[in-house]
Amino acid sequence: MTTRRSTRRRSIVAMVAILAVVGVFVVRLVDIQVVRAEDLNEQSTEKRSVPMTIYGTRGEIVDANGVVLADSVLRYDITISPRQLLAAPNNPFTRVLDDGTEIEITADQAITEIAGLTGQKAEDLLADVHEDPTSDYLMLAEEQPLEVFEAIRDLGIPGIYMERDPARSYPNGAVAGNLVGFTGTDNVARAGVEYHWDECLASSDGTATYERGLDNTRIPGSTLEVEDARDGGTVHLTIDRDLQWYAQQQIAQRAQEVGADWATAVVVRVADGALMAVADYPTVDPNDYSSADPGATGSRAFAIPYEPGSTFKAATVAMLLDAGAITPTTQIVAPGFFEVPDGPPIGDAWAHGDLRYTTAGALANSSNTGISVLTDHLDAQTRYEYWKKFGIGEQATDDFGGAESSGILHPAENWDTSTNYTVQFGQGVAATSLQVASIYQTLGNNGVRVPLSLVAGCEHADGTWTDVPTGEGVQVVSEAAADQTVQMLEPVASQLSLAPQLSIPGYRIAAKTGTAEVAQNGVYTSERVVSIAGLVPAENPEYAIVVTLGQPDTMKTSAAVAPTFHNITAQVLKTFRVEPSTEPAPDIPLTW
Repeated sequence: MTTRRSTRRRSIVAMVAILAVVGVFVVRLVDIQVVRAEDLNEQSTEKRSVPMTIYGTRGEIVDANGVVLADSVLRYDITISPRQLLAAPNNPFTRVLDDGTEIEITADQAITEIAGLTGQKAEDLLADVHEDPTSDYLMLAEEQPLEVFEAIRDLGIPGIYMERDPARSYPNGAVAGNLVGFTGTDNVARAGVEYHWDECLASSDGTATYERGLDNTRIPGSTLEVEDARDGGTVHLTIDRDLQWYAQQQIAQRAQEVGADWATAVVVRVADGALMAVADYPTVDPNDYSSADPGATGSRAFAIPYEPGSTFKAATVAMLLDAGAITPTTQIVAPGFFEVPDGPPIGDAWAHGDLRYTTAGALANSSNTGISVLTDHLDAQTRYEYWKKFGIGEQATDDFGGAESSGILHPAENWDTSTNYTVQFGQGVAATSLQVASIYQTLGNNGVRVPLSLVAGCEHADGTWTDVPTGEGVQVVSEAAADQTVQMLEPVASQLSLAPQLSIPGYRIAAKTGTAEVAQNGVYTSERVVSIAGLVPAENPEYAIVVTLGQPDTMKTSAAVAPTFHNITAQVLKTFRVEPSTEPAPDIPLTW
């Protein structure tokens, strides 16, 4: 009897205990699956789910022929989990060679192999890996090329991960670097077309989320959510890469020969104002922009105005012709010194007495005193308005944004008695190389100024195209005035002192020299800016060319520019297959 009761009590106690344990599990299960289910699921997903960036590709910059000047390439960041590499059984790990042989590789040997591929010091990488053996993330090497990525991947080292890192590449180096610009190490556009046309070029990244296991590796087929990336568009420039390269080489060589501080060369297609080449010296290689002279990371031709000197005289004569104030054969006496009321006298670059010039003679021989005599035929305000129509005082393009200068042209009412005359031969006024080129584009285009252009348009990633709107042409001077002015420039390349250096057999060339004094602290010095601007072929101009040297040491006249102007002009004729001239130049008297 006693035994039966004892057995029953034990059974009851056991059942109560079992029920208690089951109750605990049930409560716990309800807490996990019902009460805290949402929070726990979220925490589990957060620890298991990993977001991954899908990189969009920044668009290309190409020249007029589709040659790539800027593109995007993938670089790879090499990361490692020291915990996985150093923990057994991964240290050492087994590697199977091509012949089937198995060898053991220690963690330190693996890190030394990586250092040999990335060019780093093995001891530095080893110190980093061993510094925190429990870490799951360590950056070993950044922005490695594809071949290094593939070599490291093929080593089969445990705990190694690769992260894609898009980078900008400029396959032509410094060719057009002054125009293309560059992006920083953060891939943010910093200068040039890269910056001003960022809206076309910019891409947007997407994301994908995947699940990983306890060993931090991706679970195959586990992508949960994808937001697509968007690639950038392609910016098409008007320049010709090969001509750009040639112009850069020519001005760099000549600047070094004569000790010039800087140089520019601009080639413009007359019919539509398209820039065929815009070269600067010194310039920048966008692949290594941090090594460039801080003043050479943009384009001087766009950004820095200077007093251009006598290349302005062509516009002066054109406006006087257009106003009916003179003709090409108007007879004047150019004195040795032109007396300015309440101002210093104006002289020429050479000593002379009275010279009997026609308008053509005063222009071709670049006489300051002769141009000053002609200047009195037209009032100051009218001449100022002509300069405005020629584009002096405003940007020559809209393609370079805030990096382009408008030059300096003071209102006529602010001209003193000296400036009233000196503006007409390029002193007391400042223009960029592009603005000077625009003057000659206007003269070559029958007096119609067309805004210059560097960018033809944006080709979007979906294949659609956005043209760059071009401003309407402005009739600055009449066709007759423009054509007569161009004809009066031909003797410079056919008859006068620089003709042997400027002439090109078979072609009529119109050219104007320029030598401008450089002012420092409001006082003109012995430093000079020397230029030659011109048009080819003169009878039907297709291209305007301007070459300028800033502050040369050994040759301080436009003769320093002549060989370079000749070479670039000859290259333009060859590049664009310009047909030789078939008509003789008109015989306009230079004296009377």
